[in-house]
Amino acid sequence: MEPRGALRGKAALVTGGASGIGRATAELFAAEGAAVAVFDRDEEGGRAVVRALTEGGGRALLIAGDVTRDADCRRAVEETLVAFGRLDVLFNNAGIIRRASITDTSEEDWDRTMAVNVKSIFLLSRSAVPAMEKAGGGVIINTASNWGLVGGPRAAAYCASKGAVVLLTKAMAIDHGAKNIRVNCICPGDTDTPMLRGEARQLGEPVEAFLSQSADCPLRRVAQPEDIARAALYLASDASSFVTGAPLIVDGGFVAG
Repeated sequence: MEPRGALRGKAALVTGGASGIGRATAELFAAEGAAVAVFDRDEEGGRAVVRALTEGGGRALLIAGDVTRDADCRRAVEETLVAFGRLDVLFNNAGIIRRASITDTSEEDWDRTMAVNVKSIFLLSRSAVPAMEKAGGGVIINTASNWGLVGGPRAAAYCASKGAVVLLTKAMAIDHGAKNIRVNCICPGDTDTPMLRGEARQLGEPVEAFLSQSADCPLRRVAQPEDIARAALYLASDASSFVTGAPLIVDGGFVAG
């Protein structure tokens, strides 16, 4: 692939990069010239992404691990630095959803949702920030949700976790701005990913009918992973050089009213 250049010479670490939004973003970042480390528990899916990126002429690395484990997060940052010599962009994208009200949510599901959606951002950022400070700056992008800004039905743990991501993003932006580290989050609406299709199964609804219901927004469609990837590219690039602490809503107008 011929780099287009918005991220030429930079290195990015993308969590949840084996599928969905993470995969689309890894592909777009590579197309824009970045070396990309794909961090995911899905080794087979991750290998497929890395193979596609390298066969297309890009530089890519698979890091198999669990974003909720501190040792794995430290290793992910270290391996990225060893392989590419730098870490310019951290995309904390890995996430899960459990569709249930508070009374129907198990303690295990609550803890797992918070660990994957929030704790992982803390662990990875804690390891990445010192490297970015030493290099003179960097970009951290967190995946929140429009349900981190407004509530949704039967998604108590998910909404709580994504609301936490929005405020964690703002706090990090305040703490690290003086070191030239920008921290923003994306708040996607319903996006056609394995996770969204998994929601249909959790709720016992036919997938196609669920996707049709999910298109209930002013633009009358479900987002594609590439829609969210383009927002991540904007936040990763110099086009957003004076943007930090911001939740970027990419939801087809759902929360507009």
